[in-house]
Parts: sequence; C-alpha cells; structure tokens
Amino acid sequence: MERRKFLKSASAGLAVGAAAMPAMAADAPTIKWRLASSFPKSLDTIYGAAETMAKRVAEATGGKFQIQVFAAGEIVPGPGVLDAVKDGTVEIGHTASYYFVGKDPTFAFDTAMPFGLNSRQQSAWMLQGGGLALMRELFKDYGIYNIPCGNTGAQMGGWFRKEIKTVKDFDGLKMRIGGFAGKVIAKLGAVPQQIPGGDIYPALEKGTIDAAEWVGPYDDEKLGFNKVAKYYYYPGWWEGGPQLSVYVNQKQWDSLPKEYKAILEDACMYAHVDMQAEYDAKNPFALKKLAATGTQLRPFPPEVMMASYKAAFELYEETAAANPKFKKIYDQWKKFRDDQILWFGVAESRFDNFLQQQRSGTATKDTGKK
Repeated sequence: MERRKFLKSASAGLAVGAAAMPAMAADAPTIKWRLASSFPKSLDTIYGAAETMAKRVAEATGGKFQIQVFAAGEIVPGPGVLDAVKDGTVEIGHTASYYFVGKDPTFAFDTAMPFGLNSRQQSAWMLQGGGLALMRELFKDYGIYNIPCGNTGAQMGGWFRKEIKTVKDFDGLKMRIGGFAGKVIAKLGAVPQQIPGGDIYPALEKGTIDAAEWVGPYDDEKLGFNKVAKYYYYPGWWEGGPQLSVYVNQKQWDSLPKEYKAILEDACMYAHVDMQAEYDAKNPFALKKLAATGTQLRPFPPEVMMASYKAAFELYEETAAANPKFKKIYDQWKKFRDDQILWFGVAESRFDNFLQQQRSGTATKDTGKK
C-alpha cells in the first residue's frame, strides 16, 4: 500500500512538473541575437565553440533564445568584434581579447600572457582567483560583459621557413603573431604582423611574412601551413593556455531575464570545456599526419627561450609602470601565477614528466633520478 501510494504521488508530481514547464516557456520572451565571430568557419573547433554555445542556449530555452553565429567577415572583420559589440552593431561576439592590445595591453590577460598560465591555471584564475572580476572592470569601460568561452590548451610555436638556431635569427624576421607576444619578439629584433587567420596562408606562401603562429596541429594542418613552411616549432611560450571569450553588449545583457543570463553563462562554460576537449582529442592525430608528410618538428633552443622570457618580464614591468590598469591586474596575476607554478611543480609536472619518460623509454629504475 505504501509503495503504491508513493508511486502515485511521484507520478502526480511529474505530471504537475511537465505541465508547468510549457507554461514557463510560453511566458518567456522570444529573443534573437546575432553573434560576430573572429574566426572563419573552416576552423570548426575554434569557430564551433560559439555554435556549441548557441545550440545549448536554444535547447535550454525551448528555442525562445536564439543566437545566430556569423563567421569573421560576414558582418564585421575578425578584428572588429570588440567595437561591433561595444557599438551595438551586434548583441554578442566571440573572440580572443589579446587581439585588442592596441586599445589597451591589459586585454591580453583575458586570453594569454607570454610565459603565463596554462589552460587549467587560466580557468582557476578567472573563476576562483579573482581574474574574472578584474577583467570585468576593464570591459565595463567598453560597455561589454565578458564570459570565458573556450581554450585551446598550450599552442605550438608556429611555422618557419628557416630554422631558428639563435636569438640572432629573429633579427628582421617578419612573423604573424598576435597579442602581447608581438611586443616581446620585437624586443628580439623581429617584426610582428597581426594578420587574421584566413589571410595567414597567402602571406606565408608569397613570402610577405617569414613565419606564422596560429593554434596547433589540427587547425594548422587544415589551413595548410605545412605546404609553405617546413619547420614547426614548439612550444608557443606566449600561449600556454589561451582563453576565448564571449562579449555581450552591456545594455543587452542587462535587459535579459535572469534565467536567460544563467543559461547563457552555463552554455559558455560547457563550450569552454568542450572546445579544449576537442582539441586535445584531435591534435595528436593531426601532429602524426604532419610529421608523416615531412614537417620538421623543432623545439625552440634554450637560448631563445631564456631571451624571450627575459624580454617578456622586462616588458611587463615597463607596461605596469606606464599603465595603472595593467599594473593592477599584473600584480595580482603574477602572485597567482607564482603560486600555481609552485603547486603544479609538486604533483602535475612530476606525473607528466614520468609518463613522458615511459613513452620515450628514458626512465631509470631509480625513481629518485631522471
């Protein structure tokens, strides 16, 4: 009797819930937004993060909240996303904030800083370390509400037509490179070029540039860089964990019902995790394919790494001295970074290094030695 009574009550509760859900959906407003992406459709993983987010939003609202995604150039050029959202040309955008360091170098913290945080550390800083609150202070000045939405993981160092053996090889080198990193390599004598993703291949093919970095094996192979440059360097020390972000026009954000705000932020977080998972799954196979077709993998020489590291932190100190907004975030970010390096060096690094040794067959029987 008690069991039948329980099942009857449970069934009644489900029926009430099912009846209530359509009523809630009927009361919800119908909203249609346009999203401007900084990326071409051919880059299905990085461009696809915005589509993943938009699909989740539509499904969670019964189709009431629709976000249509437009690739770079369809509404505005890739580098124009920030202004398009700020000015209300579109309600929402998806981009990498370090594209806008020309407006303020502080934007780079929202994506990646040379020799900065890896992807897990970036998420920790943004979501639990105070980084998101600090960045939202900056974006508020531009009438934008920013939400993390994607990460590629540590990137490759890029494609070079000639080998890099010493720091002197950077003298006069014309390299497509985004964000704060361009200023770092300029200190080494290189000439940074900010070129949208879709325009990199022809520039490299024609010799307009000597080198180019983009993302990693999966995207780079799709864009065909291996056909016009032989040497593929690693790591991309300027992008240990580059984060993508969704920009929402502040007035449009303020007008959303609180339920839609929660749904949008949750959808961004799903896409944030899903994007890196897809890259991590696809990059190994793409790297093998590139290596099999003649690509020459090269680590940056220690001399180049050390010179770049020194140049990066000299630049940080110079920028902090001249830019109060940058200094405020840099001081907090640097302390968080130092603590993360300490912690990751205890367990994460030891674990990863051991597995690498096992794969390469260089591990010793004495676990206390390498």
